[in-house]
Amino acid sequence: MRLGVLDVGSNTVHLLVVDAHPGARPLPAHSHKAELRLAQLLDDSGAIDSDGIGKLVDVVHECLQAAEDKGVEDVLPFATSAVREASNADDVLARVREETGVELQVLTGAEEARLTFLAARRWFGWSAGKLLVLDIGGGSLEIAYGIDEEPDAAVSLPLGAGRLTAGWLPGDPPAPDSIRALRRHVRAQIARTVGEFTRFGTPDHVVATSKTFKQLARIAGAARSTEGLYVQRELKRESLEAWVPRLAGMTVAQRAELPGVSEGRAGQLLAGALVAEGAMDLFEVDKLEVCPWALREGVILRRLDHMGSV
Repeated sequence: MRLGVLDVGSNTVHLLVVDAHPGARPLPAHSHKAELRLAQLLDDSGAIDSDGIGKLVDVVHECLQAAEDKGVEDVLPFATSAVREASNADDVLARVREETGVELQVLTGAEEARLTFLAARRWFGWSAGKLLVLDIGGGSLEIAYGIDEEPDAAVSLPLGAGRLTAGWLPGDPPAPDSIRALRRHVRAQIARTVGEFTRFGTPDHVVATSKTFKQLARIAGAARSTEGLYVQRELKRESLEAWVPRLAGMTVAQRAELPGVSEGRAGQLLAGALVAEGAMDLFEVDKLEVCPWALREGVILRRLDHMGSV
């Protein structure tokens, strides 16, 4: 059947259309997305303002039309940290439901981590052994660890690249004091969780998902996206450590000129790099592999599993 996954994320609203059935890998058929930056539209009270909700409603309508045009039989709609943590989340969900008919499922941070872990496990298979999975979104950082399809540990931290950029890095480029303060904050947050994972032992394979990691790997020399999904893409900690000070001295426009960095994400790249560097350092990861599948694929796989068990 043809499924659509409607992902209302902190940076983008993304409809991914796939051809899928139980026991087979989902094949992408169409992608439709719009950058809303919901994580940066919160007012002083932590609410998404009326204008932001209106934009979200418009984009959901666009996605529904795209799904209909592509023959989608069922749409799986979900929202992540930007909506989850908005002080007016109930109002946002109600307005989307009333004006579009879409009932957004708000995932918890732990659910995000578990579903992303499932996608990575299916991509790499059982031979990858114990997996440590890192995912940097616009609003949060997810970390999961395990040897099965359900992780032994899964946490979500409020360390998304969009959130941190808006709250910690004013200026273009940001001041060194702001960068240092954010670096301390990131590492303190991650350090609190390290023991929860290290008690399970050293992972056999460390993988990362998300646009942030893909862009960091690309500027560090990984293959471009046009070379396909099956090319191995790695990010080494030493390469990342060399890039962080360079990114810190660049303007947003200069970062946007780097290979693989989109104009819309260039402003968040430094914050994302600080989170990636902190996670790799504190978890003592020398290198990781970038996984093409992430949360959206995890949602699809979980749905297919349920269909197959009926």
